[in-house]
Amino acid sequence: MSKIASTFSRLIRFHPKSNPSLTLIGEPTDPSLDVGLAIYKNQDVPVSLFSGSSILNPGSKTSDVESVARLLSPISHDEVGTIRCIGLNYTSHAFEMSLPIPPVPTLFLKPSSALSHPYPTSPTILPHITQVDGTGDYESEMAIILGRECKDVSEDEAMAYVLGYTAANDVSSRTSQMGQSQWCFSKGFDGSCPLGPVLVSAREIPDVGAMHIKGIKNGRVMQDCSLTDLIFSVPKLVSFLSQGTTLPAGTVILTGTPPGVGAAKNPKEFLKAGDEFAVELLPFVGTLVTRVEEQQ
Repeated sequence: MSKIASTFSRLIRFHPKSNPSLTLIGEPTDPSLDVGLAIYKNQDVPVSLFSGSSILNPGSKTSDVESVARLLSPISHDEVGTIRCIGLNYTSHAFEMSLPIPPVPTLFLKPSSALSHPYPTSPTILPHITQVDGTGDYESEMAIILGRECKDVSEDEAMAYVLGYTAANDVSSRTSQMGQSQWCFSKGFDGSCPLGPVLVSAREIPDVGAMHIKGIKNGRVMQDCSLTDLIFSVPKLVSFLSQGTTLPAGTVILTGTPPGVGAAKNPKEFLKAGDEFAVELLPFVGTLVTRVEEQQ
């Protein structure tokens, strides 16, 4: 794991109630609290502040405590660069889509403008092009965040670059996706990558296979899968993506979605204005809540 990962357990980035114009970094005082759900329910979330201003350089824990006014994505637009995304990385998802297991990871990109915050800080906006036929879809995902720059690393070396893990929703426009051979357009709309609620240190999760992910739409479980079903492991993905390519510190890697996406259901279940979708990633990460609105 990245050396920085040894300095914290769970970090959040937020605006404090005492001064909402500030952006702070800190560790929730309750290590068992599901921060995403607590903020959604308008509960008080006390946070022990760190001396730094970024998860990439958090500094050290201080004695100061602040409460969260607005919960932000763990990483900022300026830090994230390009979001690397892996398609078809769960065996059971490949099966539901009637697609063969890929021999190498399938990569597409989201721009930094796709990055968004948990609800209620930011809603998920369905753009006009997606509203034409209502084929906006959800994809619950575990996201990797790198703590330092890497290039041409081996699988044995890869974990030394991993800062930690968080949850993501790879919001997609299915008609646009199926109408093209490349997916960057259909998955790269503004705000199409809500991220959070917390960054969990790689130290806390030595084996991501022990994690479990759920996608919950309006209170109903749509996706429910263990990460033992991943086709390509975290070290494999970091190593593969770094070949011939510099991955800066702050790079976010979405690791794919499990079965149960709306496009695979019969009848199909797409997102519409007013829907709430939650990505639950346990242990430690908690729940990323998103609420869908239409671009006006």
